[in-house]
Amino acid sequence: MTGFFVTVVILVLVVLGVYLVVTVSASGRAERAAPDRERPRVDRAQEELRLRYARGEIGREEYLQRKIDLE
Repeated sequence: MTGFFVTVVILVLVVLGVYLVVTVSASGRAERAAPDRERPRVDRAQEELRLRYARGEIGREEYLQRKIDLE
């Protein structure tokens, strides 16, 4: 009977150890992956300005002046 309990305790400890290793390694992967997900914020006004310039709606001089104004 005592051998059975020792076996059960060892089995529970092994399962708990495997669970902790998997949880900690998954957490570490998530932390390392975080910078990849953090992209620089795009200023919507500057993006719209670039699009208007690219579409030819505004000229170079106006683009450059507005770009300076937005910075």
